[in-house]
Amino acid sequence: MQTQNIQLSEILDTIEEMGDLSESAMEAARARQEVLAKPTGALGRLEDISIQLAGITGKVKNNMQKQAIVIMSADNGVVSEGVASAPQSVTLSQTINFTRHLTGVSSMAKYFGIDLLVIDVGVKMPIPEALYAPEMTEHVCADVCCQTGLTQKIVNRRIADGTKNLAKEPAMTEDEALRAILTGMEAVEAIKRCGYDIFGVGEMGIGNTTTSACVLAALCGRSGAEVVGRGGGLNDEGLAKKIRIVDEATRGLDPADVLGILAKVGGFDICAMVGAFLGAAYYKLPAVIDGYISAVAALAAVRLAPKAAGYLFGSHLSKEQGYLIAMDALGIRPFFDLGMRLGEGSGCPLAFQVLDAACAVMNNMASFDEAGINDDYLDEIRRGDQFTP
Repeated sequence: MQTQNIQLSEILDTIEEMGDLSESAMEAARARQEVLAKPTGALGRLEDISIQLAGITGKVKNNMQKQAIVIMSADNGVVSEGVASAPQSVTLSQTINFTRHLTGVSSMAKYFGIDLLVIDVGVKMPIPEALYAPEMTEHVCADVCCQTGLTQKIVNRRIADGTKNLAKEPAMTEDEALRAILTGMEAVEAIKRCGYDIFGVGEMGIGNTTTSACVLAALCGRSGAEVVGRGGGLNDEGLAKKIRIVDEATRGLDPADVLGILAKVGGFDICAMVGAFLGAAYYKLPAVIDGYISAVAALAAVRLAPKAAGYLFGSHLSKEQGYLIAMDALGIRPFFDLGMRLGEGSGCPLAFQVLDAACAVMNNMASFDEAGINDDYLDEIRRGDQFTP
């Protein structure tokens, strides 16, 4: 564990030292938005997105066309307490189905041309060896051209056959939590090496709304009633039990001890997602948060490395209770509300389209001069924002 602690410490130090967004690129992006042929602020958050992207990449004009979603799969021992409406076999089935494009996120990913990186960090039931890949990347050859791409199989980074039951004992050791975090970092390194412009972070793990609620409650000092939802469709009895377990499991935990919280009440999937969000800042790639579990992992990452927040974008407003607590703590607003609560990373393909649109405006829209428009009529508006209440 000592070596892993050193690695994590070095990662956090690097983010602290080098994780600032480029102020000069953001200022240049703001200046370009000012001269595009539109009233100031007329494209709302698309303008803000393009400016944030400039800060991340150091470039005013960006393309987010090569996209990936990393999905962390793991089981949670707490399901033995009756806090989930689905059996653990669903984790196994859906992890395999991601690679066959049969799930919500993978069907959208296939349609939009988005690549998936599916990682087993602790699925309880055995996955057939033939479905595993030992590495996250592989050589892909088409005609005479060969390049490195993400594997289309499931990456085997299994730490254990699911976590322990957090209602009775710590979910994992700190060593295991660190291994999962570093797996998330490894995933982003692979995504960066393969030339992706952006990635989203999703998960699969029956019972992970309970682990997420525990982590959020501990980080923010909230009660179970404030952070617990019905997950996949829990009944009233199960909901009451879930609230009680969250309250009991998080009692006395130190909000500042992020690694300790993750080890005691988290999941392998959440820890790996924390590593992925840290990787966004470390490797300077924009990352998209999916729903509740993803948001809680992002918050844990930002508590470890505050500058990581600048590299993150929200996608959809999850219907799961507690989501807005996590996002408010992050200071990040989701792009849209479609009533979604699936998880898997299913909000990411849609969010990528918003980010693409922001880039298209910055890259292709004409300036007033290029469009042959005299913009003197905007002088009064520019002296004061007429649209802010």
